[in-house]
Amino acid sequence: MNKKVILMILDGWGISPNPEVSAIDKANTPFIDSLYKTYPNATLRTDGLNVGLPEGQMGNSEVGHMNLGAGRIVYQDLAKINLAVQNNTLSKEEELVKAFAYAKQNNKPVHLLGLLSDGGVHSHINHVYGLIDAANDAGLKDIFVHAFTDGRDVDPKSGLGFVSSLEEFLKNKNGKIASVTGRYYAMDRDKRWERVKLAYDAIVNGEGEHSKNLQESIKKSYDNNVTDEFIKPIVAVDENNKPVATLKDGDV
Repeated sequence: MNKKVILMILDGWGISPNPEVSAIDKANTPFIDSLYKTYPNATLRTDGLNVGLPEGQMGNSEVGHMNLGAGRIVYQDLAKINLAVQNNTLSKEEELVKAFAYAKQNNKPVHLLGLLSDGGVHSHINHVYGLIDAANDAGLKDIFVHAFTDGRDVDPKSGLGFVSSLEEFLKNKNGKIASVTGRYYAMDRDKRWERVKLAYDAIVNGEGEHSKNLQESIKKSYDNNVTDEFIKPIVAVDENNKPVATLKDGDV
C-alpha cells in the first residue's frame, strides 16, 4: 500500500452551531477552509452515547482520543459505574467486598478519596454516594471522605454546592467528610511534590486549615478569590479541635 494516511487532531477545534459565538468561525483560516472545499468531509459527535458516555455527558480529550484510535464506540468507566450505582450492584464488586470485609474484621475505617463534582471526566458525585451506600450496607461505621474540589471540569465555584449536597446526604448515613482539598494539589499531573505534599499532609497528618464548618471555610476561600481547583487543604475537626480522621497504616 503506497498511500499514507495521517490522523491529525487539532486540539480544541470544533464546529459550532452558532458561528456568531465561535472564535474559530471568526478567525481567518484559509488552509482549513481550502480542505473543506477540496476534500469530502463529515462531522463527528463527541458527547454522550456517541463516545460511550451517559446521554448528555460532555466528552473530553481522553475519551475522544480513545474512540478515534479504536475506530468504534468505546464504552467508558463512567457509564459502567453509573449502571452499577443505579442497579445497586456496586456492593457486589469483588474488590469492594474484600476491602469492606477486611475493614469490618479488623475494625478499620474506610477512607474514600476522590474528585467531588458531577463533571464526569475523572469522577461523578453519584459514585461517591454509591460507595457510601455500599459501605453502609456492609455494616461499616467509620467511613471518611477526603474530597477534592474540582473547578476545572465544572464551574469554578460549584464545590460549595457539592460539599453541601454530600453533607446533606451523610446526615442519614454512617460517614463524615474528613478533609477538602483543591485538585491542583491532590491531583497534580506534573508530579510536583510541593503541591501533592499539601494534600498528603492533610489526609495523613491532619495538617491544613482546621475547620468545624467546611462550607464556611470554602466561602472564605471564594472571598479571597481562591476557586475550587486551588483551595488549600481544609481539615474537618471535632469539638476538641482534633481532626475527624486521618489515614493511618492498615486503614482501607
